[in-house]
Amino acid sequence: MDLLNVSKTRYTTKAYDASKKIPQEQFERLLQILRLTPSSINIQPWHFFIIESDQAKQRVAKALVGKYAYNAPKVLDSSHTILFCTKADIDEQHLANLLNRDDLSGRFKDDTAKQGQKDSRTGYVHYYRTEKGDISRWAENQTFIALGQMLLAAGIEGIDATPIGGFDEEIISQEFDLQQQGLIPSVIMTLGYRSEKDFNAKLPKSRLNPEEIFTRL
Repeated sequence: MDLLNVSKTRYTTKAYDASKKIPQEQFERLLQILRLTPSSINIQPWHFFIIESDQAKQRVAKALVGKYAYNAPKVLDSSHTILFCTKADIDEQHLANLLNRDDLSGRFKDDTAKQGQKDSRTGYVHYYRTEKGDISRWAENQTFIALGQMLLAAGIEGIDATPIGGFDEEIISQEFDLQQQGLIPSVIMTLGYRSEKDFNAKLPKSRLNPEEIFTRL
């Protein structure tokens, strides 16, 4: 697969054909790719709500009202939608779960290696929570890595996609009980196949010139 060509041809889809659905096997492959997203110290501070049914799409659309109403058709007409959420804090239970998963995956040659991993993660979390005071921002940065991975994966798979940051956070948090789960809503991603009415499909791609964004040393 030519990644450069994928990067040149993929774009943010503005309108979907509601009659076209992603084959389930292909969508499950996308979810495997999402699960394998890298993150700083493998912290995986995320939870993803997989929106497949029309009823679930309607629930998401409740948060796409007022100044965000233009985004509602993207969700309602999509094949699938994913709500990307981030842990509001990294608690001891999450750290213990990660360490246990590392252990079960065979990543430690002995107890010393396991303790080293535990101390390293704890140290990073302490640093971002207390010294930098922005653990939520650090955690959410990891979630956006997952978004980037999925946008590229969708392009490779020949699937159209849209990242949506315009939504009412309070409404969607209430609809999915996010606060009670210790989660904050980060971004919505729609997936499917473009409609013939998608004006953005016909527009040329626009990016800043290389000399404006690259400093070669």
